[in-house]
Amino acid sequence: MNSNKPYTVVVAGMGKRGGHHADAFHKNSRFKLVGLCDIEPGRLEAAAKKFSVSETSTDVAALLKKTRPDIFCFCTLPDLRLPMIRAGVEAGVKLIAFEKPTALSTNEALEMMKLVRAAGIKTVVSHQHRYGEHYKKVKEIVASGALGRVHTVYGTATGWMMHMMTHLLDYMRWYNDYAEAEWVVGQAHGKSKFADNHPSPDYVAGLIQFSNGVRGIVESGEGAPDVPEVDYWWRKCRIGAQGTEGFAEVLTGGGWRAVTRHGVTSGPGSMDYEHDMGPYVQEMADWLDDEKKIHPCNGESAYKDLEIMMGICRSVVQRGKVKLPLGPGEPELEALKRVLPD
Repeated sequence: MNSNKPYTVVVAGMGKRGGHHADAFHKNSRFKLVGLCDIEPGRLEAAAKKFSVSETSTDVAALLKKTRPDIFCFCTLPDLRLPMIRAGVEAGVKLIAFEKPTALSTNEALEMMKLVRAAGIKTVVSHQHRYGEHYKKVKEIVASGALGRVHTVYGTATGWMMHMMTHLLDYMRWYNDYAEAEWVVGQAHGKSKFADNHPSPDYVAGLIQFSNGVRGIVESGEGAPDVPEVDYWWRKCRIGAQGTEGFAEVLTGGGWRAVTRHGVTSGPGSMDYEHDMGPYVQEMADWLDDEKKIHPCNGESAYKDLEIMMGICRSVVQRGKVKLPLGPGEPELEALKRVLPD
């Protein structure tokens, strides 16, 4: 496509995250917001005024049909993923951007991926923390070889699974050069968070075996290690890599730190939507411009994050090792609610 012509965008869901997306698109000359959607008319009207968008609707399919955008971005609750994907496919968009988690079950994710693959639609999922300078610094240290042979990657979050675990897995996989996961083993407890709009067990932990010999360790929810250096649960994430000669890790809200063959080092950094969202949306335009510039948050990679998480859930239910890739099966959250004690 001519790089001088902006890509047209419809954003659905004008809550906090939808606002972040709309703002980033609005500020970038490579994009033009042509439609906004929300089920709450007052919120929709305020967003339309803020971003100078004339086409609005509470019906996303009708809005997409009318505007025929290049990009459909939706920032809705997790239970609407599949119908939103269908609406985007039916409107013939070129790229669909949406929030994590990718889906609420392997079955739903498989159906979503089948639809977008058949239609040749690019997908991007909001694992945008990776644009933080502190996240990139840890990747730089790992890639430099300063840790020696990396044998373990890890991620912990006090936030619960459907909010946080695919974030952890995405950055763990990044630090491990996206080696394929071969099998997982998991454990979980607690049912109170199943009532949340991101339904999850209260705590879940998993071991992941990667094809390059590296072991992954992930924990999410109540009982996961605290990060007392950080003040708020959403930022209490710790992701890193350990090797034969040291470790390097990032705290979502507390910078980075490393012990390597070169000594002890650390630096600042915190999750910052203002910083992270700009490059996140810019790389959507880059990918649409050039097939080779695959977005680092592409949906195929995000699917693998979800697959690992759902494999861990299946392991809890089956009480054993689960090999990847996964096929269809009993919806994982329903199975967990069935087997976890009250």
